[in-house]
Amino acid sequence: MRSVAFILAVLLFVEPAFAVSTQEIDPRASLGVVQQWIYNYRAKPDYGHIPAAVRVLFHAQTFKEPENAGIYLGFIAGALASNPAKAEALVNSFFPVPAEDEWVIIRAIAFSGLPDWRNLLRKVAPKMPGRQVMIDAYLAGSLPTLIDIPLEEKQPGMMDKVKGVFTKNPFAKDDKKMKMQQTFAGNQDLLDTLWGYYFATGSFRPILRIMAMLPWSKSRDTVDKLTVGSMARYTLASYAVRDASLREYLRSELKVQPEAVKVPLTEVVEAADTVQLGAVRKDALAAVDELKAKGSDSRRNLDFWGQVGVGAVALGCVSAAALGAVAVGIPCVIGGSAGQGLLSFWEKQQ
Repeated sequence: MRSVAFILAVLLFVEPAFAVSTQEIDPRASLGVVQQWIYNYRAKPDYGHIPAAVRVLFHAQTFKEPENAGIYLGFIAGALASNPAKAEALVNSFFPVPAEDEWVIIRAIAFSGLPDWRNLLRKVAPKMPGRQVMIDAYLAGSLPTLIDIPLEEKQPGMMDKVKGVFTKNPFAKDDKKMKMQQTFAGNQDLLDTLWGYYFATGSFRPILRIMAMLPWSKSRDTVDKLTVGSMARYTLASYAVRDASLREYLRSELKVQPEAVKVPLTEVVEAADTVQLGAVRKDALAAVDELKAKGSDSRRNLDFWGQVGVGAVALGCVSAAALGAVAVGIPCVIGGSAGQGLLSFWEKQQ
């Protein structure tokens, strides 16, 4: 019934597939309907209505806060990857795009993994002259594609540390620079992006990447790792409850994954099979409490907990937040008000 409602809604303002509509988007089109459609997409792909769905996302200002838009960005990137022959036509169907949202098109193309994504980006570049710096950065490789983003920053080895002792001026004033390198450990929205890509393609490649983060759910090294690792574990269990093929895939991976992944993955499979998501949530909360009480293994950076969830989502709402309330049924708190969401949400669930 919902898919029928969506089709009726989008037909009000979309022309035949991949044509650029000159009409205003019907403000009655529901973002919730599009969210549900995205969640169900991999089971019944509906490529022809992707342009309409994306225009609803733009109209609803979904990309106003980029750190909360990962799931939609990932879906667009996955949609491009799922049909390379029509990728250029699909991109062109998104225009005109609000100037403030042009970054979404650029990043989706770069994140798509299309063999010819650079040429596609060059072709659409004239439509976005105000974003030439970002376009050039991706073309030059100074901004990484989704597959090239590392899980975490490479830590300096012993020889690097020793070298630094003899080369660094001990009296020089530290020149602290903002860290611009993207990593999955430091950017929770990238986990959402992987889920969006999965929803669009049904490919298990992003799932493998998510599984690689599972050992962090046992980490007491940094707040970042514990947060993202717990989010990875919870979202895998949450979606696997409702996705039999995902559940079977996770079970099959138990035989081949290394021990560090196998232990939390076993918990994910068991929670999904028995529908005990509360156990996963409580375990993560206990880990948070332990970290608060004892500090991390490598540093005591507890002030960060006051900021967890700001510009992202509470861990109780967990990743893929935009789809959480609609498709998964997880109560969500999104945006700046989620500053204490990680702790307060779970505390209310006990």
